[in-house]
Amino acid sequence: MGVRDALPLAAPGLLTEPGEHVADTRKHALAVCLTAAFMAGLDVSIVNVALPSIREGLHASEAGLQWILSGYALTFGLLLVPAGRLGDARSRRTVFMWGVALFTLASAACGFAPTMPVLIVSRLLQGLAAGMINPQVSGLIQQMFRGAERGRAFGALGATIGVSTAAGPLIGGALVSAFGADQGWRLVFLVNVPIGLVLVPLARRLLPPPERTGRRESMDPVGVLLLGVAVTVLLLPFIQQHQWPGAGKWLLVPASLALLAAFVAWERRYRGEPLVDLSLFRLRSYGLGTAIALLYFAGFTGIFFIFTLYLQAGLHYSPLLAGLAITPFAVGSAGAAVVGGRLVNRAGRRVVVAGLVTVVAGLLATMAATLLVPGPHVALATALPLLVAGVGSGLTIAPNQAVTLSQVPPAGGGSAAGGGSAAGVLQTGQRLGSAIGIAAAGSVFFGLLGQGWPVAFRHGLMVVVLFVCAGLAAALYDLLRRS
Repeated sequence: MGVRDALPLAAPGLLTEPGEHVADTRKHALAVCLTAAFMAGLDVSIVNVALPSIREGLHASEAGLQWILSGYALTFGLLLVPAGRLGDARSRRTVFMWGVALFTLASAACGFAPTMPVLIVSRLLQGLAAGMINPQVSGLIQQMFRGAERGRAFGALGATIGVSTAAGPLIGGALVSAFGADQGWRLVFLVNVPIGLVLVPLARRLLPPPERTGRRESMDPVGVLLLGVAVTVLLLPFIQQHQWPGAGKWLLVPASLALLAAFVAWERRYRGEPLVDLSLFRLRSYGLGTAIALLYFAGFTGIFFIFTLYLQAGLHYSPLLAGLAITPFAVGSAGAAVVGGRLVNRAGRRVVVAGLVTVVAGLLATMAATLLVPGPHVALATALPLLVAGVGSGLTIAPNQAVTLSQVPPAGGGSAAGGGSAAGVLQTGQRLGSAIGIAAAGSVFFGLLGQGWPVAFRHGLMVVVLFVCAGLAAALYDLLRRS
């Protein structure tokens, strides 16, 4: 069954009798959303290649550098569901604008930070702002588009996510190389400022206003608190794995599961509109799609983490060359995401299965290339395999999001099942997957460095492949059930 079978008819005034002006307005509104999503996604990976310069410029410790990366991931994941709920209940456009404004101010504070504590706090605020922006983007796509147009819009979003994450090291490396270690790392953050200043007034003019329902629902503060603490407690041991010695930190995992159980119990008893409509998970497309997203992102983001370390620390690549080595993945992902967005309306989950199979094939070929060419020419040897893996990624992220949200009603105005809150849960799974995947691949990678950089990289990459294979198993199960 394709996505079309599960999608509702177009909302009145959006696609009925579409004139050129309406189509152009939605196209421009989508461009605003995608630019903000690119800006937020870029800062997930662009900082990696700037860390040596930050350490030198601000005399940072290893723990401080880790918080620059992990703090952003932590606060990003923390606000996704509450911000999605807020956008559904009040106004996606307003939350989007506040998120972009805060992200712009936080980026400026990062760029001008005189000390590490200032940089870390600014980075935490930047992550909170990204968590405000992302669920609004998915919710607005749900609101503005239907049918095949929605699939194409999610295809464009998938291309944006793939390119922003994969191109981050390239852009960061180019800035550090062009402007030097002293100023280059600051421009990694300041590059967001002019983009944000342009986006806020454009969002005010182009994004659709909230859908009025005459009701003003509660924001479920107890649910927000329980979920926020549970996500924080679950993420902390993964993002602080190397800075928090001993095994005691892993006791936070069962503690977080207990908090999640308390959250589920509260949501079931809550008399108002809950933060998360648990009935969403009775939809097989949504429940399995969220699991696929978590498992795939556990592998997807781990690739860049260990590959960048291998190239820069193991083979002494410059930041720019390390970024260029990952470019084939970004190119493949961008091109295939557009194609996947067009195919998903007809083929549904089959596109996701094909994408995951392609990713596994590309990663196994990458592993073989590093075995055959272990020396300084490894970037050339892995270019084609990474291109193949990128094509698979483009056929996975956006189509999976389209299928996962296909049966979710896009209604705003406080619907707990609205597009923003449902997308927030989906993206929280992605953030959790990223933290878990980086921790798992990084543990294997660092644990085997004594046997050489190529051996450590291949074993770390095998962890990535296992996560992707687990996502493939979930996708195949969904496909077989549909058949």
